[in-house]
Amino acid sequence: PHNSFMLQVLCRYRHIWNIDLRFRPAFLGGIMQQTGNKPPAMLPKRGEYMLKDMKRMAKYYQVPVHMSADDFKRIIGTSSLTAMRFITAVDMTNPQYLEPLSREFWMRFWSQHEDISQPEDILAVARQAGVSAELSQKALEMISSPTVKDRLKETTAEALKHGAFGMPAVVAHYDGKPHLFFGSDRLELLGSVIGEKWLGPVPS
Repeated sequence: PHNSFMLQVLCRYRHIWNIDLRFRPAFLGGIMQQTGNKPPAMLPKRGEYMLKDMKRMAKYYQVPVHMSADDFKRIIGTSSLTAMRFITAVDMTNPQYLEPLSREFWMRFWSQHEDISQPEDILAVARQAGVSAELSQKALEMISSPTVKDRLKETTAEALKHGAFGMPAVVAHYDGKPHLFFGSDRLELLGSVIGEKWLGPVPS
């Protein structure tokens, strides 16, 4: 859910901070494996804390997240690789749908607690995001192609190169160099680095 907090708030700040916001689909499983990282909820005490913290953050960021201990098991047991390849295929063919598609995948998985791993789930998400049946089918057919697989590997490798070890990861290109920020609670710091003022999670 931290990805969505970051996504929603950066979208809210896009014009306030005058930033060129680009979504880069990367595979979290690959990042975790390459860096030896583990899901936070695998540590029981941290899992307990995260459940409480999610409620506070959902209220603060005004993003609809509802989580229980059972959801952690569901999340760890669900592969997002097919969904990420589909998002990558859409990014390569119709990038204008990348943002709404990312939001809809998030809503289905985190807020509605529905599956995102099967082709019929992916097509349902695409339909909700306004992607035509024709474009969705084309993207679905592309997910097993070397072109899409390589593109997802490339963006994942790029995230690792910038120092990512989990998600959400934001790379701000400012003053001639990249700055990595990890976690949805680093937005105020991001603003500070790029010389912009933090106006809270829902700037008016």
